[in-house]
Amino acid sequence: MTFDHARARRLLPLLLCLLLGACNGGREEHEQTGQGFADLGSAASGYRHARPGQTLSFPRDHGPHPGYRIEWWYLTANLHDSDGHTYGVQWTLFRQALAPPGEHPPASATGAWQSDQMWMANAAISSPEGHFALERFARGGTGQAGVTAQPFSAWLDDWQLSATGENLTPMQVEAGGTTSSGRTLGYRLQLEASGPLVLQGDQGFSRKSPDGQGSYYYSQPFLEAEGQLRLDGKRVAVEGRAWLDREWSSQLLGGDQRGWDWFSLHLDDGSRLMAFRLRGARHFISGSWIAPDGTVTPLGGDRLSLEPLATSRVADRELPLKWRITLPGRSLELTVEAEYADQWMDTAFPYWEGAVKVSGDRAGEGYLEMTGY
Repeated sequence: MTFDHARARRLLPLLLCLLLGACNGGREEHEQTGQGFADLGSAASGYRHARPGQTLSFPRDHGPHPGYRIEWWYLTANLHDSDGHTYGVQWTLFRQALAPPGEHPPASATGAWQSDQMWMANAAISSPEGHFALERFARGGTGQAGVTAQPFSAWLDDWQLSATGENLTPMQVEAGGTTSSGRTLGYRLQLEASGPLVLQGDQGFSRKSPDGQGSYYYSQPFLEAEGQLRLDGKRVAVEGRAWLDREWSSQLLGGDQRGWDWFSLHLDDGSRLMAFRLRGARHFISGSWIAPDGTVTPLGGDRLSLEPLATSRVADRELPLKWRITLPGRSLELTVEAEYADQWMDTAFPYWEGAVKVSGDRAGEGYLEMTGY
């Protein structure tokens, strides 16, 4: 019997939903049982776990960590054309382990399609013409998707994020395709870093709940971007600022946490702000103030406040698209508001991800991600 690879690839989204309990029916069940968004609050026995005290090492940690259950390479960019129009770009590659290391024979012994590693990629453009989003899936072991640490390259099919330098600069990113509604999108950007890599949290360990769950997390928030977007055959030259996040973990959330609100902000004075709120029976707030020279000041919930100000109806959900962020120790109050309301990612794991603008005591721009709504 001949194995139908094309059919298998078409079934991968369904397989991923079934395996992770993330299809619509499974999502309701997990919300009731406290598994959290995309099952990231469930127990992860047999995997390695993120703990304080681990020293991150580069370029090694730019590459994959198959002993952990999930990780991602996450690039967002705030871009502008010559007429002043605003665009947002997202490129994301996720690696998800379907079983702990050593539980099943390696793919080399059983065949590439028996690999316990699943890959998922998202690509999106936010624009005055609307929100364009795509997703793709691959099974590990086939060469269709993967990551190498040096030289750095992350890919799924012809969607690629790559860099020639040890500190992820210069970097190139590209993706494209046709949405289910027949609209086409694509982009190719060149990125240069004007500052250092940033270790988030406690020297790269980012705590996510009062019970101690967390991830290893670092960022490159100092990327300057330029390149070209393609929207329904129209080509647009753009430039702006970008932010790369890298995380890996085996249990990202506490068992009672349902999702998160996550901000990465470029302020016009050269500072950056990363902030997040994990929602659940016990909200957990954390973040980092990043000075223009890359100096990081961790922010706990006593030094950072995230307050929704207004909601909008998007994808049959009430979503908080306007926020107040307060840093009392810096006498700083920011208002963060979505550039476009409908930046909904209607993907296997649906979420809102989009460009935002910043006003108040500082001006700026950035990205907001909201899951579990």
